[in-house]
Amino acid sequence: MRSPKVLDGDGVRHNRPPSQFALRLITPTKFKPDLSEISLLKNFLSISVAAIFGANLRYLLSRIAARQFGPVFPYGTLFINVIGSFIVGFFIIWTTERVLIDPRWRLLIVIGFCGSFTTFSSYAFETMAHFEQGQWGLVVINILSNNLLCLGAALAGMAFGRIG
Repeated sequence: MRSPKVLDGDGVRHNRPPSQFALRLITPTKFKPDLSEISLLKNFLSISVAAIFGANLRYLLSRIAARQFGPVFPYGTLFINVIGSFIVGFFIIWTTERVLIDPRWRLLIVIGFCGSFTTFSSYAFETMAHFEQGQWGLVVINILSNNLLCLGAALAGMAFGRIG
């Protein structure tokens, strides 16, 4: 009779001798979790939590803008893109040149929050909808205002991040 193989365990049963079922597992369980897997999970959770807030704030601001300014021009999308561009510009410069923080904060703010908050996919669709309807003035205004104002907001955020 063969002697049973010793497995590392899974952190819960690690002090118990392996059962016959455990010997038949295709992949043995590990006692020590892979730290890169834990770090990856923390990154996903950070991004996900921030994305919830960004997406919901985007929804609320879009509704408020449509109520305040009317639905003809997508002011909410423009406002959100400008604010999001400013936040990304500021936060990346501030956290790389001014302060030392855990890199997970960049994942949380830039990828999670701003990734779900900014609306360039909506911007593209709204611009093409105006194009299809022959509203050339709105197409040009939307393209210029979103691009110029967002680039300017990113630059302003970068400059603001460098201010001592």
